Amino acid sequence: MKKQPLTVKVASWSALHPGRAILGWFAFVALCLVIGGAVGAVDAADKDYWVGEAGRAESIATEGNLQHKSAERIMITDKSGAASGARAQSAAADVAARMKQLPEVEKVAAPVRSANGRMLMVEVTLKGLRLEAQKHIQPLLDQTAEVQKKNPDLKVEESGDASVEMGLDKSRDDDLSTSETITFPITLITLLVVFGSLIMVGVPLLLAVSSIGAAMGLSQLISHLVPDAGVGKSVILLIGMAVGVDYTLFYLKREREERAQAKGRLSPEALVGIAAATSGRAIVVSGLAVALSTATLFLATDIVFTSLAVATMVVVLVAVLSSMTALPALLVLIGRRLDRKAAKAAAGGKRVKWVRRHKSEKTGRIWTALLRPARNRPVATLLISVLVMFGLAVPAFGMHLRVLNLATHSRAIPELKTYDRLNEAFPDLLAEHWVMVRDNNPGERTEVQSALKDLAAKAQTDPVFSKKPPKLETTPDGRISVMTLSVPFNLSSPQAHDSLTELRKNFLPKTLGKVKGAEFAVSGPVAQDTDYLAHQNDKLPVVVGFLLLLTFVLTLFVFGSATIAALGVLLNLLSVGASFGLVVVFFQWGLASTVFGFEPGATHAIGSRVPLFLFVILFGLSMDYQVFVVSRIKEAALKGVPTRQAVIDGIGHSAKVVTSAAVVMVTVFASFMFLHLAEMKQIGFSLAVAVLLDAFIIRVMILPAALILLGNATWWPSHKMRRAQAQGAAAEHHDLPVTGPVAHLRR
Repeated sequence: MKKQPLTVKVASWSALHPGRAILGWFAFVALCLVIGGAVGAVDAADKDYWVGEAGRAESIATEGNLQHKSAERIMITDKSGAASGARAQSAAADVAARMKQLPEVEKVAAPVRSANGRMLMVEVTLKGLRLEAQKHIQPLLDQTAEVQKKNPDLKVEESGDASVEMGLDKSRDDDLSTSETITFPITLITLLVVFGSLIMVGVPLLLAVSSIGAAMGLSQLISHLVPDAGVGKSVILLIGMAVGVDYTLFYLKREREERAQAKGRLSPEALVGIAAATSGRAIVVSGLAVALSTATLFLATDIVFTSLAVATMVVVLVAVLSSMTALPALLVLIGRRLDRKAAKAAAGGKRVKWVRRHKSEKTGRIWTALLRPARNRPVATLLISVLVMFGLAVPAFGMHLRVLNLATHSRAIPELKTYDRLNEAFPDLLAEHWVMVRDNNPGERTEVQSALKDLAAKAQTDPVFSKKPPKLETTPDGRISVMTLSVPFNLSSPQAHDSLTELRKNFLPKTLGKVKGAEFAVSGPVAQDTDYLAHQNDKLPVVVGFLLLLTFVLTLFVFGSATIAALGVLLNLLSVGASFGLVVVFFQWGLASTVFGFEPGATHAIGSRVPLFLFVILFGLSMDYQVFVVSRIKEAALKGVPTRQAVIDGIGHSAKVVTSAAVVMVTVFASFMFLHLAEMKQIGFSLAVAVLLDAFIIRVMILPAALILLGNATWWPSHKMRRAQAQGAAAEHHDLPVTGPVAHLRR
């Protein structure tokens, strides 16, 4: 007896014990949520973000306990617009007194007046590291609010690293709620169109939502091993809703198709077994492919990409687990209900409409028309489709990457409006460079201090640096020093980047570079962004190269065909390239501002993390359609159906479910275009566009045309497939009767 695959074994157990399987699944979800909530999440620390020279600089500062501390600035202005007077001075004194009493505060600076005299600013330095400050910011905000309440004629506001980050976090949470509000109704409508039954619609949504819940809990637990960079929730929702519904959809459609063909001759348990052996296997394979593809992000050696990888892998694997366990059990219960209704209808003399159900699974007129070019004129279809995809990909060669920082975020976020008002009044706070110095030669400390003074003098004469005297801090033993140089230009401005280049390439070699034993490096917001982008560019070829190799090997292992493996890699590259090209057109060229009304900050450059994340995720998601569609083709070809007919029938039978899955994915991804953060807009747009292109051009035009032209070479070097095709050809040649599962595939 042939050994059953694991998917069939698990599905069979769930089908035979549906109550236990369903209870077990929801017990697992509850356990994940409870444990995750109990242990909490561990956020990435400052040192987890260190890369390049900026990372080395932070290491030097940390050794001397001179790392940059989080600062909050309380701004006091007269609502009438008049210059700050006695009332503003009194409010500033009140703020300072209140802040000094808080245990979270390290020091409070004297009030500083803006250049136009209309604003007083009190700078408050918090204790602890910058990323920890957000947890302790609320008492400061409360005191600022109290001072505002006491002075209704004044405007008392607070802005700083922690308060701005808190505002961004709140915006992310609100955005997730908005995304859910958009996604759920459209997904519900799509599933209603596909199934026409609320019960069947409820299954994909129930499993997708429960998978997301379990993944959220598990990600909190895993964060104790791999800290979260704050992107986990967004990715789990983004990917979880898409693949959770898709995997369930693939399984459901196959079970319904088999039910329609059986016309009541097979039990619900047997039908689930067939679905498990076909679509169930495809789901497991595609889920593992997505997880393994995403794992290549670990090669980027970056905490953000590591968090993205962990979140994606967890939610995809949980979604696969739900389709292997809870889904077969739910389908058996639904199948039994349908059988009871059919038996009742038969007993009453009514006709059971099995045939109508079967017809609903066939290719509709729209899809027949869409597939006609590839079937009738494969050469022309292939050439034109590939040229279109190449044309869409061309703009990607002019992609300009940059780190999307505070300057690029939506100004609809209140905290960023406050941040802008602060920087308008005090432009010296816009950007800073932190020069960290470690003196490894105790006898040269006087020379280090002299070199630092020379550095400060050079900076103050350069127009890209502030005229404000630099701040210098030194450890008691004089071994480690940190000098802060202000730059009165936006973080992303050319002037800010020019100042960093001038500092690193010119000023430092001519000052500290001449001191024997002095080890120095530059950090700060501009340096961190610059080094982060350089680090990503260095890792991009490694990740992409490994991903291409992995995709080829996985596809070869699944289908046993080097031809399909190579074709899959090429088609994925086409899909990714075209989506990148459209991202450049809409965001870098600014078309998104015209079409969607996006703010300029969301355009004119592509987020530095976007290409690498999208490349990996799109390759993984493309495997969903590749595995599902090619599995149907291979299934028919192994039964002796000629390759040409197997391609037409396989794609035709999967067309409706692929379309439905694509609509769900596009809906989920497109909803992220309406979020506030520019990076999420770009990711959502790219994923939505790529899925559309993959479903309607790659899988309907290019793939069938290529496979039809390749013929039996599609399966090279599979001996098993060659034998199956030879037997099918012999049977066709001798006009032997075709029976069993092959019969319904022939036309």
